[in-house]
Amino acid sequence: MSDQGVGASVLRKEDDRFLRGRGQYVADFRLTGAREVAFVRSTLAHGRIRNVSVPDEHKAAVFTAADLCNVKPIRASTALSGFKHSSEPILAKGKVRYVGELVAMCVAPSRAQAEDIAETIAVDYEELEPVVDMLAARQADAPLVHEEWGDNVFVEFSQDGAIERVADAAAIKVTREIRTARQCMFPMEGRGVVAQWDARLRFLTLITATQMPHVVQRGVAECLGLGDGSVRVISPDVGGGFGYKGLLCREEVALAWLAIRLGMPVRWLEDCREHLSASANCREHHYRITGYADRNGRLLALDCVAAVDAGAYSVYPTSSALEPAQVASLLPGPYDFSLYRCRAAAVATNKCPILPYRGVARSGVCLGIGVTLAALARQPGIEPSGAPLAHLAPPPQDPLDSWTNKE
Repeated sequence: MSDQGVGASVLRKEDDRFLRGRGQYVADFRLTGAREVAFVRSTLAHGRIRNVSVPDEHKAAVFTAADLCNVKPIRASTALSGFKHSSEPILAKGKVRYVGELVAMCVAPSRAQAEDIAETIAVDYEELEPVVDMLAARQADAPLVHEEWGDNVFVEFSQDGAIERVADAAAIKVTREIRTARQCMFPMEGRGVVAQWDARLRFLTLITATQMPHVVQRGVAECLGLGDGSVRVISPDVGGGFGYKGLLCREEVALAWLAIRLGMPVRWLEDCREHLSASANCREHHYRITGYADRNGRLLALDCVAAVDAGAYSVYPTSSALEPAQVASLLPGPYDFSLYRCRAAAVATNKCPILPYRGVARSGVCLGIGVTLAALARQPGIEPSGAPLAHLAPPPQDPLDSWTNKE
């Protein structure tokens, strides 16, 4: 190993304070006069909000979408052709689209008191039929998550190859359907936000467990109509992110607005129920993969139709497109074959939005191509465990080989 430059062993600088318990996370910030926030969250996957009833004694401590009338919804925008944009209200307005969606915000001197207030809020829903399966969501008679779209597809990616050239002549053909379960990230520290408004300077400070403070700064400024220079985002020590803390969350906007409204610091710390039901989901995929091979089991072409359950919204700046785009681009892997076709769609369902997770979509596509290569190998009686190595691109085509052989 080199003693300098790339490959050098570098001493870590932050370990000492962590080992001594001197890390500083969002929950460690306790500002004078701060209030704690708890949210009322939807108990339905799909429904219209008829009424939100707040007891008279708590009206000053509870805020709904009607109070945030001047706050813009979160709009995930992208230049991708055919992408259907979703506008995500900070607090649900008119309709809820997944269990755990924010409906109301309660503030009190302590989290326990805020939760007690939340328990007194009654939400009257008109229950609607939910769509909870990404394949069923693409049927013509499926309930619509966003009625104005006309279907339930955020965006579809395609890699087009003339598969027909080898499909009829291929000696071996196998088709496999693979489905992966929805996953939830679970870092040691959940999300958390502290918001403080300086009325004299008209300056907002957010302390938030984020991997990308500039994304949060821009998103909060857009929603609240503030200049970028009026919003400061501090990312302290973060107890695990894995990707899901890289985007803007509703709670960050809600806390920022509340700090301005009350003129005092406010704090929200995500609990485990919130995390599991309303945040950090990913990797629910379906693949129908067909592989074509010669009589020796050598892969000639790959054809795939894939779906990704993207949930009800695309999170700012964009999240729904990440996994299907990666499915279409990563599925061939490092393998050598001539023809490839893939259609991968991000499908809207009545579930919480998916968020990027370490190695976006890679685990699913590795499973898909691995299963397909093994199935092709079994047809001529080849040991499946050796199939991946047998299909690797030869050295002249493998960029890793040229990189590693450079002086």
